[in-house]
Formats: sequence, structure tokens, C-alpha cells
Amino acid sequence: MPWAGLLALFFAGFLSIINETTPAGLLPQIAHSLRVTDAAAGQLITVYALATALTAVPLSAVLARWGRRTLLISALGAFVVSNFAIAATEDFTIIMIARFVGGVGAGLIWTNLAAYAARLVPEDKQGRAMSIANAGTPVALAIGLPLGTLLGNTFTWNFTFAASGFAGLAAILWVALALPNLSGTPAGEKARGAGRGLLRTKGVATILAVMSGFFLAHNILYTYVAPQVSRAGIGNQVEFVLLVFGLAALASIWVTGVLIDRRHRHLTVTGLVLLAAAFLMLGLAPISPIFVYVAAVLWGLGFGGGATWFLTAGFRATGSDAIAAVMVTLVNLMIGVGGLVGGLLIGLAGVGSLPWVALAIMIPSAIAAGVARRYAFPHWSAADSNPDH
Repeated sequence: MPWAGLLALFFAGFLSIINETTPAGLLPQIAHSLRVTDAAAGQLITVYALATALTAVPLSAVLARWGRRTLLISALGAFVVSNFAIAATEDFTIIMIARFVGGVGAGLIWTNLAAYAARLVPEDKQGRAMSIANAGTPVALAIGLPLGTLLGNTFTWNFTFAASGFAGLAAILWVALALPNLSGTPAGEKARGAGRGLLRTKGVATILAVMSGFFLAHNILYTYVAPQVSRAGIGNQVEFVLLVFGLAALASIWVTGVLIDRRHRHLTVTGLVLLAAAFLMLGLAPISPIFVYVAAVLWGLGFGGGATWFLTAGFRATGSDAIAAVMVTLVNLMIGVGGLVGGLLIGLAGVGSLPWVALAIMIPSAIAAGVARRYAFPHWSAADSNPDH
């Protein structure tokens, strides 16, 4: 395994998630500093996600012939510019523009991350390579986000963004030294073709529907995780709840890395059920703060390997990495919609309504994955030449 290169991809993914989710842990502080509501501050996550959703496929097409390392360095450069701009101002409009720039960088990273990792290894190790590259997500949630929240609470929220900017500079150096500048592929061009013929590929519509429910439900709650914790009377423990969530997500990604090539279906269905159970516990959180921590464990276990499960399902169903651009676009659209829907629900029915709406989304998603045994989420292993239908 080319560890130096895979870990460079891991770090790029790590920074992408840190950049996306940092406002979630600091939402009350940011809202107070900028003199906006929690729901308005939550749109800092929404605009980042929508930028990714709107630009991932078009930029993949335009930049399809760029070297992969050049593309990745450019994306990290967008993070650096975005974070330093945010750290230097408290103007809400400028911050929203900077967040959009960061979201564009994230689109370039997530459209190419898994495919880049897969091209570094033989076919029989691609699942594990993608798991390593995608592990930046749970590690960011486990370590980066609680640390960013702690830094923001200890110093200021601006300080956290400045630290992320310097981390982006370090990532650029790492990528430049550790990764080969693989030739550009027609991934962007294939993505446009994949978008036109996507629903004609058996199983893909189900994969995308289940994935959409998974990320929509998650982000309705995760964008407003700080108010959720406060609702249970432990608002001063947000970073600890996030740490528990992240450590559970780390365990999930480790299990995914070990089993993805042999137990893909089981991992996916189990994760969806765990996520539904987590949202039920979070809905009951006012009964006892213990429920928040139980929910955090179940949530992390159910979410950690999600990106790898769905990307792997998409690759296997289509036989092409072109699906990555479409999936990245859809995931980030769901992140953006989740932030918008969550903000609207808080205004209409209060923060306590969010877990129940998320649960209502997760139940049909889990059922759909459970019955999709033939094409979307079949029993399959690397040793099989054909899925076991």
C-alpha cells in the first residue's frame, strides 16, 4: 500500500470536513459574534455545501485534463484563501463569500479523492485504499471538530479558522511531496454522460435515493448539534459529545476498512439501522443527558463508514469512477438542504422537532437498502467475479 500518498489524500479529506463542519461546533459563539440567529449562522454550512454541489460536476468536466496532484493542490489553495479571509473579518457577507470559495475546493477534492486512491493500488485493494482516503471524515469528526470547538471556546472562533488555514498550507506541501501527478482522466466528461444515463443503470437510482436520505437526515441534525446538546441541559459539553461521536465514527471506519470487500451489504444496512436508533435516542434526550451520549455512539457507528459504503456501491453498480462526481454533488446538495430544512424547522417547531424529522427520513431509507438485494446493495466479495444475486 502506498501509505504516504494515501495518507496525503486522507489529510486532504480531513481538511475538507474540518472546513465544512467547523461552524457546527461553534454555532452559538459565531451567531453571537456576528449578531445573527443560530439558524442564520447554520447557513455557513449550507452555502459551503451548496457551492460543492453546484460546482463539482462542471469543474470536473472543465478540469478533466489537469494532473490529479495539480487539481488537489488548487483545491487546498481554495481552503487556505477561504479560512484566512474568514479569520480576518466579522462581516457576514464576506464570510459567506469565503465559505462559498471553500466549498468549491471541497467539490474538487471529493470528486477526485476516492478515484485518486483507487488508481494508486491494484483492483483487489481498491476498497481498502478508498477506506483509508475517506477515513479523513471520521478522524476530522473525532479529533478535528472537537479540537476546533475547544480552540474556538478557549480563544475565538476566528482563531479556529486561522489554524485551518495554516493546516491547508501544510497539506499542500504534503501532497506535493507524496503524491504522483497522475494524468488527468476524462472523469469529468464521463460524469456528464453518467448523469444522462444514470437512472438506466440497474441499482443506481436506489443507491442514490438511500444515500440522499442518509445524508439529509444526518445534516438536519448535525448542522444544529450544539443546540441539540443544549436542549438536553449540557450545552457546556458540546466538544465532549462531538468527541464521543467521532471516536465511534473512527471505529466504524476501521471496521469498514477491514470488511468492505467482503461484507459491503451488511455494513450498509447495519449503519442505516444504527443511525435511525441514534435519532430516536436524540429525540428522547430531554429525559436524560445520558441519551445524548448513547445517541452520539450509535450515530458515529452508523455514520463513519457511510461515504465508503455508498461510493463503493456506486463504483460496483456502474463499473466507472465517473459516478463519484454525481454522488459528491448529490451528497453536498443534501448537506445544504439539511441546513436549510433544519433552520426552517427550528423557526416553525423548535429544535426538538429535528430528531423526529430525521428519524422519519431514515426509516424508509433503511427499508429500501434492506430490500435492494439484487443490484444496489448485493452480496459481493472481491473473490467473486459476479455479485451473488
